Amino acid sequence: METQTREFRAEARFQRVSPQKARLVLDLIKGRGVEEALNTVAFTKKAVAPLVQKVLRSALQNANHLSQELGLDVDLDNLYVKTAVANEGPRMKRIRPAPMGRAYRYQRRLSHIAIAVAERAQAAGLVQRVEEDKAEQPVRQAAKKTAEKKAPAKKAAAKKAAAKKPAKKAAAKKSAKK
Repeated sequence: METQTREFRAEARFQRVSPQKARLVLDLIKGRGVEEALNTVAFTKKAVAPLVQKVLRSALQNANHLSQELGLDVDLDNLYVKTAVANEGPRMKRIRPAPMGRAYRYQRRLSHIAIAVAERAQAAGLVQRVEEDKAEQPVRQAAKKTAEKKAPAKKAAAKKAAAKKPAKKAAAKKSAKK
């Protein structure tokens, strides 16, 4: 029986930061626990970090509020950042004065920042690492076998080459004596 995990979102639209700059901070918190993500954003030295922190706190408060309103059993300590995206908003076209009476156009980019938090799915039982170790072991043995097969072939080739060299030297000596 699969339990459906609930997702809680928060969005900040039309923010005066380029989506590229916002993604730098959002990539730091994707997949992390909410507490760890808040600590990461608090100590990030980017200008967009306080905005991301505000949106993350809003998503956390949405989870808290909706769990109380709908009677859901949501463990706030077990939440993690499921998605964190910065989509492009409308661009503002602006003009900058240029030399000789000309004007250069440039664009001010806006972004829509959306963060979704969800509760981590509980494991069905204890994780058995023994099975993983057994799965890795045959791969290592196969690698050793191929290395063992290659080593004798290299040695045999080296012996053949060494055997040919004295024969050539003897032939060279005989021709030099004549």
